[in-house]
Amino acid sequence: MPETKNSNDPVMIPYFMAESMADRQQLTIKKLWILCILLIVLLVGTNGLWLWYESQFEYYEKVEQDVQTGNGDATVIGIGDYHGSGETDNNKR
Repeated sequence: MPETKNSNDPVMIPYFMAESMADRQQLTIKKLWILCILLIVLLVGTNGLWLWYESQFEYYEKVEQDVQTGNGDATVIGIGDYHGSGETDNNKR
Protein backbone atom coordinates (compact mmCIF):
# COMPACT_ATOMS: atom_id res chain seq x y z
CA MET A 1 0.00 0.00 0.00
CA PRO A 2 1.46 3.43 -0.95
CA GLU A 3 2.24 5.90 1.78
CA THR A 4 -0.01 8.92 2.04
CA LYS A 5 1.67 12.29 2.23
CA ASN A 6 0.99 14.59 5.11
CA SER A 7 -0.06 18.12 4.04
CA ASN A 8 2.71 19.57 6.25
CA ASP A 9 5.50 17.84 4.35
CA PRO A 10 7.59 20.24 2.28
CA VAL A 11 7.64 19.78 -1.45
CA MET A 12 10.98 18.47 -2.56
CA ILE A 13 12.36 20.27 -5.61
CA PRO A 14 15.85 19.97 -7.03
CA TYR A 15 18.44 22.50 -5.84
CA PHE A 16 19.28 23.82 -9.32
CA MET A 17 15.60 24.61 -9.93
CA ALA A 18 15.30 26.53 -6.66
CA GLU A 19 18.49 28.42 -7.42
CA SER A 20 17.32 29.41 -10.89
CA MET A 21 13.96 30.59 -9.50
CA ALA A 22 15.77 32.74 -6.92
CA ASP A 23 17.99 34.20 -9.66
CA ARG A 24 14.95 35.05 -11.78
CA GLN A 25 13.25 36.64 -8.79
CA GLN A 26 16.32 38.80 -8.07
CA LEU A 27 16.43 39.89 -11.72
CA THR A 28 12.73 40.78 -11.61
CA ILE A 29 13.20 42.83 -8.42
CA LYS A 30 16.16 44.65 -10.00
CA LYS A 31 14.06 45.47 -13.09
CA LEU A 32 11.23 46.79 -10.89
CA TRP A 33 13.66 49.07 -8.97
CA ILE A 34 15.01 50.43 -12.26
CA LEU A 35 11.44 51.05 -13.44
CA CYS A 36 10.54 52.88 -10.18
CA ILE A 37 13.61 55.12 -10.41
CA LEU A 38 12.91 55.83 -14.09
CA LEU A 39 9.29 56.77 -13.32
CA ILE A 40 10.38 59.13 -10.52
CA VAL A 41 12.90 60.82 -12.82
CA LEU A 42 10.29 61.19 -15.55
CA LEU A 43 7.77 62.63 -13.07
CA VAL A 44 10.27 65.23 -11.83
CA GLY A 45 11.24 66.02 -15.42
CA THR A 46 7.67 66.54 -16.63
CA ASN A 47 6.85 68.70 -13.60
CA GLY A 48 9.95 70.82 -14.26
CA LEU A 49 9.04 71.20 -17.93
CA TRP A 50 5.49 72.22 -16.99
CA LEU A 51 6.79 74.88 -14.57
CA TRP A 52 9.20 76.16 -17.23
CA TYR A 53 6.38 76.35 -19.79
CA GLU A 54 4.05 78.22 -17.45
CA SER A 55 6.77 80.66 -16.36
CA GLN A 56 7.16 81.93 -19.93
CA PHE A 57 3.90 83.85 -19.69
CA GLU A 58 3.60 87.00 -17.61
CA TYR A 59 0.33 87.31 -15.80
CA TYR A 60 -0.43 90.72 -14.37
CA GLU A 61 -3.35 93.04 -14.07
CA LYS A 62 -3.16 96.62 -15.12
CA VAL A 63 -4.80 98.77 -12.49
CA GLU A 64 -5.77 102.30 -13.36
CA GLN A 65 -7.17 104.80 -10.95
CA ASP A 66 -9.10 107.79 -12.13
CA VAL A 67 -8.56 110.80 -9.95
CA GLN A 68 -11.23 113.36 -10.51
CA THR A 69 -10.93 116.82 -9.15
CA GLY A 70 -13.86 119.08 -9.01
CA ASN A 71 -15.15 122.01 -7.16
CA GLY A 72 -17.61 121.19 -4.46
CA ASP A 73 -18.29 118.50 -1.98
CA ALA A 74 -19.40 115.10 -3.16
CA THR A 75 -20.86 112.22 -1.25
CA VAL A 76 -21.24 108.82 -2.79
CA ILE A 77 -23.97 106.90 -1.05
CA GLY A 78 -24.26 103.88 -3.31
CA ILE A 79 -23.15 102.83 -6.72
CA GLY A 80 -24.28 105.52 -9.10
CA ASP A 81 -25.78 107.73 -6.39
CA TYR A 82 -24.19 111.16 -6.35
CA HIS A 83 -25.09 113.95 -3.98
CA GLY A 84 -23.09 117.10 -3.96
CA SER A 85 -22.67 120.62 -5.25
CA GLY A 86 -19.90 119.81 -7.80
CA GLU A 87 -20.37 119.48 -11.51
CA THR A 88 -21.50 116.08 -12.82
CA ASP A 89 -21.96 114.64 -16.27
CA ASN A 90 -25.70 115.31 -16.08
CA ASN A 91 -25.14 118.97 -15.26
CA LYS A 92 -22.73 119.46 -18.14
CA ARG A 93 -25.35 118.64 -20.75
